[in-house]
Amino acid sequence: MERADGVVSAGTRGYLAAISFVAALGGFLFGFDTAVVSGTLEYLRSQFSLTPVMEGIVVSSALVGCMMGALLAGSLSDRFGRKASLVVSAVLFLVSAAGCAVPPDVGWLIVARWLGGLGIGMASMLSPMYIAEVSPPHVRGRLVAFYQLAITIGIVVAYFSNVWLQWMSQHSLADLAAGPWRWMLVDEVWRGMFGIGALPAVGFLVSLFLVPETPRWLAKQGRWSEARQVLERIVGSREADRELGEIRQALGEETASLRQLLEPGLRIALAIGILLPFFSQVSGINAIVYYGTTIFAKAGWELSASLGGQAYVGFVNVVFTLVAVAVVDRFGRKPLLLAGIAGLVLALISAAILFALELTNWQLVAILMFYVACFAFSLGPIPWIIIAEIFPTRIRGRAMAVGTFTIWLTNTLVMLVFPTLRDEVGPARTFALFAVLVAPALLLTWLLIPETKGRSLEDIERSWRRRGGSD
Repeated sequence: MERADGVVSAGTRGYLAAISFVAALGGFLFGFDTAVVSGTLEYLRSQFSLTPVMEGIVVSSALVGCMMGALLAGSLSDRFGRKASLVVSAVLFLVSAAGCAVPPDVGWLIVARWLGGLGIGMASMLSPMYIAEVSPPHVRGRLVAFYQLAITIGIVVAYFSNVWLQWMSQHSLADLAAGPWRWMLVDEVWRGMFGIGALPAVGFLVSLFLVPETPRWLAKQGRWSEARQVLERIVGSREADRELGEIRQALGEETASLRQLLEPGLRIALAIGILLPFFSQVSGINAIVYYGTTIFAKAGWELSASLGGQAYVGFVNVVFTLVAVAVVDRFGRKPLLLAGIAGLVLALISAAILFALELTNWQLVAILMFYVACFAFSLGPIPWIIIAEIFPTRIRGRAMAVGTFTIWLTNTLVMLVFPTLRDEVGPARTFALFAVLVAPALLLTWLLIPETKGRSLEDIERSWRRRGGSD
């Protein structure tokens, strides 16, 4: 609630934090589901005799689902709501986790991972949009960054879960497990690595029934009283009236067609919404997430050490995403992007040199840690924040779907070719290629991306229109 002096109460802040946390669980599942495969690849390669091409298909099958899920979520969320669409994504996560745990052959596994990809693609668009639409301007960047933080936590939990299950399969579980549990946790431990993801999926599904629909989607449907009730619980009655007035004015100036993005001014928003996600993926980050254990193995590490090294990479990812959460609403989006991208280019060039010189022990780990740190406070969270902020309300779902689709299309292409690049071209040239591809993001950030910290979504939209009027 709001006190007479206009200060938002701790209870209201707690409510906002709670519903943002629930939405961010979609990011946790996103991170867990995408990272858990890194610990299973050595087992899958042996059990199913995977060639590099089939390995790429197993990994990228989820990414194909991600592309389809992102496109599907755009129209679903604009028509049926952000919350209902998140429920669909949670069901897909649950079905996928169960399916990946029991596949009799690689074809079943590919289909199950594809279903999980549908859920990831939907959640990757819906969760940051939901958080952006319920958040006041002064904390919106921080709360949307929590989504990326949840992704990184999901990744590191998957890494440590893989390490723990792999260790337990060789020690106490080998003595204690019996029946089907022995099959999944000892004899073919990769099944347990996949199956444990069902637990957070159930938690996400249940908790979604406790959160409201976003006020901006409710207003778009003409459900003004419900929209005001949600806003009042988030920001208090006085601020709710002001925000509702801004939303009403912005909706009156919008169309419901994606052709609106081709208007002067908004064309720049569309370009940013496509190019920034593109650069976030050609940085090569998911080569580290998906294939980190095989990269360490290529450097001569044993499997258990590779899994441990990957877990530490995940820990650094979490820590420096927390840095972004702490400072993004203070320093802004652009400074973090510029610093992080410059660091990524430096790290990628350094990694290429180390592989070329065959200096792949602690030096490689240090460079990869620096690389992940730079990504974690820049191209990790900031693209999700920006694409959740820059599009008009009536078409935000479908417009964000364009940017999110770009993420997954680029990610899919990178993951399809990475095993071949790793084995045929070599890691040195592969990392050098990533450096060349991500470097132009510095120009994009410097020349085109506006600073959006502290501004309402409606004010950002109006600024595009003013910019278009001056063209």
